Amino acid sequence: MMSSDAEFAAATEPYRPELLAHCYRILGSVHDAEDLVQETYLRAWRGFDRFEGRSSVRRWLYKIATMACLTALETRARRPLPSGLGAPSDDHRVAVAPREPSVAWLEPAPDALLGLGDPAAVVTGRTGVRLAFIAALQLLSARQRAVLTLRDVLAFRTAEVAEMLSTSTAAVDSALRRARARLAEAGPVEDDLAEPGEAARQHLLDAYVDAFTRADPDALVELLRADVELEMPPIPTWFTGRSAVVGFLAARVLRPDTWRMTPTRANGQPAVVVHHRAPDGRHEPYGVQVLTLLGPRVTRITSFNDPALVPLFDTSGRIAEGVTSGTAGGSRRSASRGRR
Repeated sequence: MMSSDAEFAAATEPYRPELLAHCYRILGSVHDAEDLVQETYLRAWRGFDRFEGRSSVRRWLYKIATMACLTALETRARRPLPSGLGAPSDDHRVAVAPREPSVAWLEPAPDALLGLGDPAAVVTGRTGVRLAFIAALQLLSARQRAVLTLRDVLAFRTAEVAEMLSTSTAAVDSALRRARARLAEAGPVEDDLAEPGEAARQHLLDAYVDAFTRADPDALVELLRADVELEMPPIPTWFTGRSAVVGFLAARVLRPDTWRMTPTRANGQPAVVVHHRAPDGRHEPYGVQVLTLLGPRVTRITSFNDPALVPLFDTSGRIAEGVTSGTAGGSRRSASRGRR
């Protein structure tokens, strides 16, 4: 079997983005997924001389990655969103719960890391990484997550999945039935076909950034559905209904010259990297907002208020450079600069 580092890289590196997406689906954390992909490649490199070619390199890598994820999940809790822990509020005047840093929250994932950098890849790969789907997977047991993603997202055959998991085809079929039934009980995941086209999607994102950074709640009202929802991990409190969402933002969040937003993409969805103005006038990393669209309006705002996520979306340093120089504001000028 081939054994040089160059041969190993040539045979395995093309699969890195999709393996990252696979680990992310199972783990719910892009940081954890990156660690497990690194572990997968280390294990594969150590065993490459013994790889006998009875399966494809791709399937072999998926087997290693899946088993690594299942082992990791033996000591890790599921990663929820606030909507998975309690009921929403339809009154913006309620007391907002303090942050819950002890909870391992679900994380967003940049399209660029998941191999969704071009529009064609986004269209074909969006369903398997959308936030609603990743959140729904967290309701399943670790093995059910693995089976469902391998079968329904990646379309491996039942016999292939059984071989990867060192189990029987009957066990795979049983786990798949239970996983599908559990997801059905949890409710429908948003349909990609309900989203507007690319041009309308970009226009909506630009308008959202403009309204938010100008602190214009009236403009936001025009962009949000009546049943819009807002959640803000690590804050457990979340809101439902346009009046509650806009009321909360207007009363507690929107302030002129406070926010800087740079458009990007996460989980196959429109997103913005958010910076907050510090007392000394600099804009510091604040988090990432992911928007779910239904028709021509926003139906969900998931605001991940975690500065540690920002570097994942700024691998080139361009966002930080723009914020430092004061040019990454919420206008269409900033939107064009921040597009990927």
